[in-house]
Amino acid sequence: MCNTCGCNITSGNEHLIQGDGRHAQTADGKAAVAVLQGLLSENDHQAAHNREHLDHHGVLALNLMSSPGAGKTSLLEATIEALGQELRIAVIEGDLETENDAERIRAKGVPAIQIATGSACHLDAHLIHEALHRLDLDGIDLLFIENVGNLVCPASFDLGQHRNVILISVPEGDDKPAKYPVMFRSADLVLCSKSDLRPLMPEFDPERAERHLRALASTAPFESVSARSHADLEPWLHWLRDELQAQRTRLELGRTIRPSHRHDGEHSSGLTGTAAPGHHHHHHHHEPSPTHG
Repeated sequence: MCNTCGCNITSGNEHLIQGDGRHAQTADGKAAVAVLQGLLSENDHQAAHNREHLDHHGVLALNLMSSPGAGKTSLLEATIEALGQELRIAVIEGDLETENDAERIRAKGVPAIQIATGSACHLDAHLIHEALHRLDLDGIDLLFIENVGNLVCPASFDLGQHRNVILISVPEGDDKPAKYPVMFRSADLVLCSKSDLRPLMPEFDPERAERHLRALASTAPFESVSARSHADLEPWLHWLRDELQAQRTRLELGRTIRPSHRHDGEHSSGLTGTAAPGHHHHHHHHEPSPTHG
């Protein structure tokens, strides 16, 4: 996790450590650790609130993570073209600077909120909370959160999403799951993007990439996709439709779901009880999250 580079602190949570903020004063000698633990705790609290907010409006939220240039925005553009008539989609874009990605998404006729994180190399739940209030959630079925391109820090921050989708692109090499285990353990789906380049890069072996993933005890589906061809998106589109149906079923049962790994791979349960619209539950349910093959 990013305890050393200081990127735990974002424009969304800095109020907690400034002035009279809740974590501005800490015990001598333990200041850094206490502040970081406090920020993570505050982040988790905000993330739970975000998830409750999304569930109340019936929105499925997916957190897209990858290294820079792996094709997240191109995948979203192709997904909007494929599903835009079928589903109401919105996107939250995270980048250090510029509105470039949000402008690309808006050009497809979909609402997009750009979050410029400045020096922070990940989104956090506070930043997402602010963005959610700028969206008409009643008019959204599927919310994509495109995280900052980074295979380290974003894995440690729950945003309130329901699922994590991680991209590994063919030009990056097939050893990324082995090099970044915390990130790939957090995956609910791994997409091998830019698969159309495989004939040009025979050294990339998708089976080897999947073996690295399975070595992490991950059961996440591993699918090859290309944003250049609708046919090459089918595994991804099928997964999305399945997840949307599963989300509707959960809400009818008064339940929610969150990604099953957090904070450097720490386990957390998948399904939990929630007071979905029209449902009142007094007990929390903790069950393994379902996986899709």
